[in-house]
Amino acid sequence: MKFAIFGLTISSSWGNGHATLWRGLVNALVRRGHRVVFFERDVPYYRDQRDLWEIPGGELVLYTDWDSVRADAGRHADEADAAIVTSYCPDGVAACDLVLGSTARRKVFYDLDTPVTLSALTRGERPPYLPSYGLKPFDLVLSFTGGRALEELKRRLGARVVAPLYGSVDPEAHRPTAEVDAYRADLSYLGTYAADRQEGVERLFVAAAHRLPRRRFVIGGAQYPDSFPWAPNIHFVRHLPPAEHPAFFSSSLLTLNVTRDAMRRMGWCPSGRLFEAAACGVPILTDAWEGLESFFEPGREILVATDTDDVTTAMLMPREHLATIARRARERVLLEHTAERRAADLRAALDLVGTTGSD
Repeated sequence: MKFAIFGLTISSSWGNGHATLWRGLVNALVRRGHRVVFFERDVPYYRDQRDLWEIPGGELVLYTDWDSVRADAGRHADEADAAIVTSYCPDGVAACDLVLGSTARRKVFYDLDTPVTLSALTRGERPPYLPSYGLKPFDLVLSFTGGRALEELKRRLGARVVAPLYGSVDPEAHRPTAEVDAYRADLSYLGTYAADRQEGVERLFVAAAHRLPRRRFVIGGAQYPDSFPWAPNIHFVRHLPPAEHPAFFSSSLLTLNVTRDAMRRMGWCPSGRLFEAAACGVPILTDAWEGLESFFEPGREILVATDTDDVTTAMLMPREHLATIARRARERVLLEHTAERRAADLRAALDLVGTTGSD
């Protein structure tokens, strides 16, 4: 199969979760013998932080403006077995028009930000990546979020066939590795700064750092403001490229996941960081959200925190107990949440709206 993808970015992991997901999924598709062409607008903030310049076995098309790439994009879409437009694609509406007007065998929209999309609609706003006619013309709508979000995409945007395509991890890229002293932490947190996640970070991370001043806390991520409430025992590592994530996680006794507000309220939206951390063999502490138990078993494969007491209790657990939880989570991820598994899920979803030749 040939895939033509019009997305936010695959070349830069700075300040977004799209790139890491696409890298793993595209690698899995290529290993299955598929051809992938990824179109990405070459914007300055990703260009300056680029950490991938080509897609092994695939093709990365960086363009400066839509008019300059329209003809090439149309040709690839016409040839595609699946032409996919994603949320936050800078030229999302134009790409939707092009894909829907093409001869692609399957025309797909993939919302990697479904809770954000639905929240905007609730406020009476239309995200700039959504066409005015909604999602009804697409053969298939994929969603990074499952649960009730799938019905909402049908009801509010007219999607006809909807399927979840959750995050995943590439075990070749994320696995246990040697510790790095700069990343060493009793509790770590990896994530881009987000205002709608800040309350949870302060409650579950910053407050715990104040309560346990002799423990070492480490934050890795981008876009943190000077006003962030740092503490003496909180250490900051500015933006980490994906290649450094295994060392970051492997240097942690425990790592924290905090979900953005819209995603937490919607539920069924596991962060890719959860799967990365589990694949790296670190025990995970997460905030609570609906659907969590479908991805990890709370108490057995993952720990759940609602307040600062839960965090400090987890940090004081015996290391052997934490190691057992981490081992179980890693086994679960390698069985159910790899990029290879998601590539199979994608193929199954595409088969819902038509069939092609064998893999």
